[in-house]
Amino acid sequence: MTRRVAWLDALDRVPAEDWDALHDGRNPFVRHAFLAGLERHGCLRGDWGWTPRHPVVLEGDRLVAAAPGYIKHNSHGEFVFDHAWAHAYARAGLDYFPKWLCGVPYSPVTGPRLLAVDEGARRQLLASLPGACRDAGWSSCHVNFIEAAGLPAFGPEWLPRMDVQYHWRNTQGWGDFDGFLAAMDHKHRKNIRQERARVAGSGVRFRILHGDEATEADLVAMHGFYLQTFAEYGNAPALTLPFLHHLAKTMPRSLVLVLADLEGDTVAGALCMRGTDTLYGRYWGSHVRLPGLHFETCYYQGIAYCLREGLAVFEPGAQGEHKLARGFLPTPVHSRHWVADGRFREALADWCRHEVDLTALHARRMGARTPFKDPGGEPWHPPPG
Repeated sequence: MTRRVAWLDALDRVPAEDWDALHDGRNPFVRHAFLAGLERHGCLRGDWGWTPRHPVVLEGDRLVAAAPGYIKHNSHGEFVFDHAWAHAYARAGLDYFPKWLCGVPYSPVTGPRLLAVDEGARRQLLASLPGACRDAGWSSCHVNFIEAAGLPAFGPEWLPRMDVQYHWRNTQGWGDFDGFLAAMDHKHRKNIRQERARVAGSGVRFRILHGDEATEADLVAMHGFYLQTFAEYGNAPALTLPFLHHLAKTMPRSLVLVLADLEGDTVAGALCMRGTDTLYGRYWGSHVRLPGLHFETCYYQGIAYCLREGLAVFEPGAQGEHKLARGFLPTPVHSRHWVADGRFREALADWCRHEVDLTALHARRMGARTPFKDPGGEPWHPPPG
């Protein structure tokens, strides 16, 4: 039966079971419940630069491939920074926006992007993107935070970009937090113990809750911390309280809250998502200023949770070289970009090659500063291509 490409303006037009049959379920951010929840509960708005436009491949009425996609009118919430590209277009008298993005809104998390039942459907989906970009008048197509297994599908016409995040990996089979610390040199082990002792000595106690264990008060408190952090940085918050309720209901064991209590009040919290073998730290906030509280809430409690639950990886979010001293090692993250204008595509190809070289050099240098007595992370490899 002939397969055809179509474009959808809302994920609710796809049955959840059909969408989720296209991936293995290991990554919570590509689940229908997560992506459709963003649309349904007011987290994505056109005036914020997000307009859903999801390409799908259909075999008759059967969904055989799909990708989470959005028409973008700015670069907010993407975490692959292309402001210099937009400025270059403006100086040339051209419009960089609208563009099209394949990714998960507000989530710099590596994962599957071109979801498909087989490689033929995946190739057809990818091959359709440049033509659709030209026909729609978009300046470019961007596929962000692609897992390593998905990179070979992209040909040389897709410009490569790379960044570095800091991830914790249980590569030495640590059974508990003391075993993790024992793998570190004396200086770093001592610093972490002191940081944790200061928080414990202040009287703070922690609760780790899954979505089906969180009360209404817990969800309200976590959303309040999220709003406060965004206000402190002068940014507009996108996630709504109804969206958190939606996650707690539809993805109860994937939503993980780390809540800090002091003298009967919940004073800080971190919102995480859980996959099959990975914990993803997303947001945090606090109503009090206590030494070490951020590190304990966002990092150490997450590591302890992974060790208890048998999770192999903890991704605490984008950026942050300070994470290195706490056992998070440099990890490459990848994106691919197709640019419609041939002149810009040629100029940006050199720019991207230079960026990849510099990023790889930086990652190697940071990886040499491991806090472990014996390297606790996987060895650094140059990026594919």
